[in-house]
Amino acid sequence: MSRILTGIQSTNIPHLGNILGAVIPAINLSKDTHNESFLFIADLHTLTTQKNATFIKESTYAVAATWLAFGLDTNACHFYRQSKITEVCELAWYLSCFAPYPMLANAHSFKDKSSKLSEVKAGLFTYPILMAADILLYDAHKVPVGKDQLQHIEITRDIAQSINQHYNKPIFTIPDAVLENNVMVVPGIDGQKMSKSYNNFIDIFLPEKELKKVIMSIQTDSTPIEAPKNADTCLVFQLYKLLAVTNKTEELKNKYEAGGFGYGHVKTELYELILTKFEQQRKTFHQLISNKSALENLLKDGENKTKLVAQQKIKYLRDIIGY
Repeated sequence: MSRILTGIQSTNIPHLGNILGAVIPAINLSKDTHNESFLFIADLHTLTTQKNATFIKESTYAVAATWLAFGLDTNACHFYRQSKITEVCELAWYLSCFAPYPMLANAHSFKDKSSKLSEVKAGLFTYPILMAADILLYDAHKVPVGKDQLQHIEITRDIAQSINQHYNKPIFTIPDAVLENNVMVVPGIDGQKMSKSYNNFIDIFLPEKELKKVIMSIQTDSTPIEAPKNADTCLVFQLYKLLAVTNKTEELKNKYEAGGFGYGHVKTELYELILTKFEQQRKTFHQLISNKSALENLLKDGENKTKLVAQQKIKYLRDIIGY
């Protein structure tokens, strides 16, 4: 059985890109009985960019509610908040005592901001160490990641191998990155990759009027209504195609090519598709968010189960180190 581990930071409500690219694929992996899945909310990592306590707490609940709204079976996996498994911080310290400075200095997460060192916090510099602890604490075999995270998996592997060699024991499982070539790249409303950083995302859980306003703001060209249009170059069509069944996509493409069909019409079709496709998920999400005590109980159950695994690993490691 393979252990699969993946996490999502609690930086606001997961947007459509997060859902299609991370949430749904991870839930599908958790349904495979050959896998043991560890799915977590990376709320400790969130502190590197967000310091507002209320925002972090509410975002954490929103991420949990999103996983659950899309059908995550918490009985079939380990589902938890990173911050509640405090053993991860202890392990991060142990790992940091084996991680060479140049390795961390070369990490993209640090180098991208190293031109303004006065603004770089130690947490950002040691970000790869905490990520390594997330993975190694549970002896994960496979870690689904995007291309931007591959370097962090290599750092994790290097640290684990270094410790294994130092103690001459297979203390840690050496994880493999799982890079899915067919992972959806979801465009934002401005044509760039959908991202909270670019503020170009679609929050499918918004109230209907607010959601429609966002959909209507998707960038399009100035081709007049009566003229034929190229669906393949239209952002609205690209988003529609990610969500719709094939025959509906073809019907819409024919409308583009026939003319007499404006971008306002297609935006309305995308809006209605989102409401229809995610009707149950929207309903479940809001039910969960409005009942934090039930959401908290689900998270605590997962954390109690996960903590047993973490405690066992830390006890084993302490014995080896000499504590």
